[in-house]
Amino acid sequence: MDKAAAEELTKMKSPWLAGACNWTDDLICKAVVWLAQKTGKAILKLTDEDYNEHGLSELLIEEANSYELNIRIFNRLQRTITGWPGGKPNADDSHRPERAKPARKRVILFSPHPDDDVISMGGTFQRLVDQGHEVHVAYQTSGNIAVHDFDALRYAEFMLEFEETQKILTEGNRQLYQKVIQFLQQKGSAELDIPEVRSIKALIRRGEARGGARFTGLADEHIHFLDMPFYETGARRKMPLGEADIQIITELLERVKPHQVYAAGDLADPHGTHRVCLDAIFESFRQLENQDWMKDCWLWLYRGAWHEWAVHEIEMAVPMSPQQLRKKRQAIFMHQSQKDRPPFPGDDNREFWQRAEDRNRETAQMYRALGLAEYEAMEAFVRWKG
Repeated sequence: MDKAAAEELTKMKSPWLAGACNWTDDLICKAVVWLAQKTGKAILKLTDEDYNEHGLSELLIEEANSYELNIRIFNRLQRTITGWPGGKPNADDSHRPERAKPARKRVILFSPHPDDDVISMGGTFQRLVDQGHEVHVAYQTSGNIAVHDFDALRYAEFMLEFEETQKILTEGNRQLYQKVIQFLQQKGSAELDIPEVRSIKALIRRGEARGGARFTGLADEHIHFLDMPFYETGARRKMPLGEADIQIITELLERVKPHQVYAAGDLADPHGTHRVCLDAIFESFRQLENQDWMKDCWLWLYRGAWHEWAVHEIEMAVPMSPQQLRKKRQAIFMHQSQKDRPPFPGDDNREFWQRAEDRNRETAQMYRALGLAEYEAMEAFVRWKG
């Protein structure tokens, strides 16, 4: 089994219950968080008895007493919380997730689909822009299969009628629009879209993505549509990742030379697009690893609409106020074709904005239950070490 498939096994989930452990800092943090959640206590309230009664007496022997251990893990989690995801200028960064320098960073936010940026890290996206960083957003795929036929039909009919009323309709355009309209009206349930329909659907999602990025404060020249070729099959099954896909990512990285990169580390995407997009970024990083600017480039992984990082894994947690959470929701609403019920929602019937808000509130609630500060919501990240 791979790690994801085995994660619910006791040996992986709570190995201290399966035998002796090699107590690394990460495993100690995982055990203490597990114990706090198991007992329903804040970390600083855990006692020696709690450790002994729940199979963690071996850890206490190594650490001497619960008091010092609790403080150490509490401080570790406390230091993951930051309102400055790009680093806080002129501040001591020895215990902060991000570097203070340079104060104004170049940032690329990779979004596998045209809405993953605002769904998964819309609050952090907004914070980076507001704090003056040079932020670029790169939409890796067109997302065209996730647009309803009735949306594409509405746009085709709109263009036909608009050009007719403006008296600019050419015979070629008339035939094109009528071809699209006729296809969509007669399309079978399992029939793949013709290229013209895929193009309309891609443009619908491109317009929505542009609207969301502009709402967040981005200039058009910092909005990039990569249209990676592996995605363009018109079906849920995609092509394997190719050199052309990797080259597109590599060229953007070389052009911007970012200090920070954000990417979707959510491998639970039901269609595998997130995994392929992440593999392309990893491969680009490997190809560019000898570049001087790459030595100062950090890659942060966020998760998508399906899951969140476990508390012990989180290395940066960006809190949001109620107002910031509402603004994130408004940015998600820019993606009108994905509202209500998108074509491929997975097994969860909630809308994407509801999933995002519930997940962000749950993360904040978990931090609060562990005895840390109470926030309305939080977005979480893990740094890729290569």
